[in-house]
Amino acid sequence: MFSLKVNGRDVSVAADKKLIDFLRDDLQITSVKSGCDTGVCGTCTILLNGNKVKSCVLKLSQLKNAEIITVEGLSTREKDVYAYCFAQAGAVQCGFCIPGMVISAKSLLDKNLNPTTTEVKKAINGNICRCTGYIKIEKAILMAAQYFRENKSIPADNTEAFLNTDFQRPDAKEKVLGKGKFTDDVTVPGMVYAKALRSKYPRAVVNKIDISKALQHKDCIKILTAKDVPNNKIGHLVQDWDVMIAQGNITRYVGDVLALAAANSKEALDEILALIEVDYTVLEPVTTPQDALRADAPLIHSTGNIMSREHLKRGDVNKAIKESKYVITHKYHTPFNDHAFMEPECAIAMPEGEGGLLLYTGGQSVYDEQREISNMLNIAPEKVHCHSMLVGGGFGGKEDMSVQHLAALMAWYIKTPVKVKFSRQESLDYHTKRHAMDMEFTLACDENGKFTAMRAFIIADTGAYASLGGPVLQRACTHAGGPYNYQNIDILGMSVYTNNVVGGAYRGFGVTQSCFAIENNINLLAEKVGISAWEIRWRNAIKAGEVLPNGQIADENCAMRESLAAVKEIYEKNPYAGIACAFKNSGTGVGLKDIGRCILSVKDNKVYIRTSAACMGQGIATMCVQMVYETTGIAPSLLIHEDPDTVRTPNSGTSTASRQTVVTGEAVRRAAEKLKIELDNGKILRDLEGQDFYGEFSAKTDPMGSKKEFPVSHVSYSYGTQVIVLDEDGKLKQVEAAYDVGTPVNIPSVEGQIEGGIVMGLGFALTEDFIVEGGYPKMKMASLNLMRATMVPPITIKLVQSKGEKSPYAYGAKGVGELCLIPTSPACSHAYYRLDKKFRTSLPLRQTYYKK
Repeated sequence: MFSLKVNGRDVSVAADKKLIDFLRDDLQITSVKSGCDTGVCGTCTILLNGNKVKSCVLKLSQLKNAEIITVEGLSTREKDVYAYCFAQAGAVQCGFCIPGMVISAKSLLDKNLNPTTTEVKKAINGNICRCTGYIKIEKAILMAAQYFRENKSIPADNTEAFLNTDFQRPDAKEKVLGKGKFTDDVTVPGMVYAKALRSKYPRAVVNKIDISKALQHKDCIKILTAKDVPNNKIGHLVQDWDVMIAQGNITRYVGDVLALAAANSKEALDEILALIEVDYTVLEPVTTPQDALRADAPLIHSTGNIMSREHLKRGDVNKAIKESKYVITHKYHTPFNDHAFMEPECAIAMPEGEGGLLLYTGGQSVYDEQREISNMLNIAPEKVHCHSMLVGGGFGGKEDMSVQHLAALMAWYIKTPVKVKFSRQESLDYHTKRHAMDMEFTLACDENGKFTAMRAFIIADTGAYASLGGPVLQRACTHAGGPYNYQNIDILGMSVYTNNVVGGAYRGFGVTQSCFAIENNINLLAEKVGISAWEIRWRNAIKAGEVLPNGQIADENCAMRESLAAVKEIYEKNPYAGIACAFKNSGTGVGLKDIGRCILSVKDNKVYIRTSAACMGQGIATMCVQMVYETTGIAPSLLIHEDPDTVRTPNSGTSTASRQTVVTGEAVRRAAEKLKIELDNGKILRDLEGQDFYGEFSAKTDPMGSKKEFPVSHVSYSYGTQVIVLDEDGKLKQVEAAYDVGTPVNIPSVEGQIEGGIVMGLGFALTEDFIVEGGYPKMKMASLNLMRATMVPPITIKLVQSKGEKSPYAYGAKGVGELCLIPTSPACSHAYYRLDKKFRTSLPLRQTYYKK
């Protein structure tokens, strides 16, 4: 028997187990999050006898006279202060890491109520945040210290929610106090557990799968194989991804599922899977796009090894290059990269109604989940009811099915609630990554540094399945010319199947890679011309009315030059400063369907905001509430944002392509305008009880390869410039970034998105890698080398706007979630080039302070 005191209550348990499992499973203390189970991420941080510890690395048998405190055990005063300060500072995005951050803050402030920023950074250095960049969290802790120190009263909640203000996020306080529920926090009566057996090899013939011994395990409920799947092909866009690999077929990567087992306890799953016997004939994997393109390469898919191909051509590139004064050509490489969101993938599926299913999920679109699961089961979409819990980060990595379809398949067979959750290692090994890309870029200019032409070849490793590889390649191509004014371009891109991990959607969506190449070439051209890297960008930066390389005319809300002007001083006064520019679309674009939808429902004198737009931390609820308030003036306390749900909320598309603020934001505004008409006619909410107000916005664009003279590739673009400053040792000293995001919806949220994106970009540039050797991922959570608080330099954010007309959509707001990290890596490479004159063409940058 093991006894301890948890949040002031005496508790005991007979069996030894991990402390985190006891807290979460036995006591239902779900503020303690399971992020890695290896003591790396800090989401499970608690106080043990007054000291902060990671509960995932301790067993009950290691504890003696233990007194444990989680955020549930904080005093009322502490809860009020931390909830207010974290909300007011904008320290909360996805929220998965925040309870652990609060405990680390308490461990500091219990001893020191007047800490420095350096002391705060050290206090939270064991806690990883992938969303915020830590700066807002540090601000929140310093604010909390002041409230405790001066015994300050907590101000009343916001009564206004205008755009371009610091309105507190509606979901912040529940996340701070651990009350908000992520999928893994949910327990359903009668719930069992399921897990997949994955391929031992990246490429092998599966001769036989013998489940007979596994079925005899006392805790085994059911084992499914490919023959049990009604439709064995799924996929986000291309239906090429096998739910399971059937006997006689060939595996494509180590994430391929061979069997799915259900058990009464999660502890029994590995034992059951170990009893499944698989006979393989091992084949040589195809591990580079170049090998996949060889004439004698084995076909990974019957359609061939080229998954998609894009060719974007304007003007006469050959002639322009021949007549140019200066020409630069270089090859570049960017690696696979893991999203490392703090919440591992989890789904719960259960029977609902007559032949239907209910799923609790945490992905980037409940309607994508509904579509793929209904396709897999060959049932009507309305039979699959998907409800999103809180989503603990996504960054594109939760667009594809990972665990949702497996939970649904097993629940469909056994008619019992089923939970499937990735361990952190499964998440690292099996979910999609940022595409590795090999690129060759040629850029030319005249004697004054004006760009004349660009030619590019881009080869992307899409891995074993298509995922979002097609659109990622498109964005890499449509943005490859940069936010500049010239029109002679010839860009050829190919996305190629290999037996590596799958390349999918990732924040920046291909532009991160091509921006690294074009911006480095620009720096070399500046040297040849004899002008500064800032000056050559200024001479070429796009202005309203001018034409981008992809043919689109920049509209009146383009503030590219304003962003450059805002960082001129810091760049010119620092000898080891690097600069880079970028632009990024808002909306799916390129002629594809891109629709936002919203229903405002009046009930019980409140307005319920119903849209399926997924929030992975970017603040969908905040945006919607502020859009409704800006339009109608209805008090924020009367505006209730509902969770995405395929029964309750209309389809507003995937949270991807920085689209939701523009596309769904405009749909919300239109619905609110209809409600405002009724209010302007003298009605009050009580008069409108039971009424719905529907808003829809369809963003119209032109397809890739349009023959129009000036095609509209995307409905909106955001622009930005970053300056990275190093000290003499090559250590990060300062970051200053200026961004045109149109009308900011929420100032702390916009700043927090940018700060978090910059820190993610610094990791991509300097510390992170995702090594795949022979088709086998070689990474652990600790070896990802994610940026921690003590590594992050001061970051200054400047928001700029054009003096022209605002975008007509969503009060002129534009997306920033992806743009913020795109210019970071080329700005870093330029800073190091100015420091040591070594020209680096691959990421992460080597021979630096951060990586040898």
